[in-house]
Amino acid sequence: MCDAKILSQKGTAVISRCAECECIFIWHHNLILSFTPAQFIQFKNFTVDLDFGDHSFPFPDGQERVVMRTPVNDIQLTFTVDEWEDFHTAMDEAAYMHEIYMIVDGGR
Repeated sequence: MCDAKILSQKGTAVISRCAECECIFIWHHNLILSFTPAQFIQFKNFTVDLDFGDHSFPFPDGQERVVMRTPVNDIQLTFTVDEWEDFHTAMDEAAYMHEIYMIVDGGR
């Protein structure tokens, strides 16, 4: 695994970056998603268009959760409203911090 530095942490969402391979990782509960910087921005932009109210429903435990489909039909990600808000805040902060690191690292 890379020596990743945390870009942002909000609630259960942690987003980190590896300066060596330039991967960006989203850590959420028991999942790790990895992206190139361009893929991360695409993913972030995709999630902005998902409205919690339009894509959520109550789960058996009684909590309302948004369901986000992935390119793999058998895999969907779910978030409570608080997790969804933390997820978006963490991605916004991570995108900003990634830009800062790119400047500091000389565009690397």
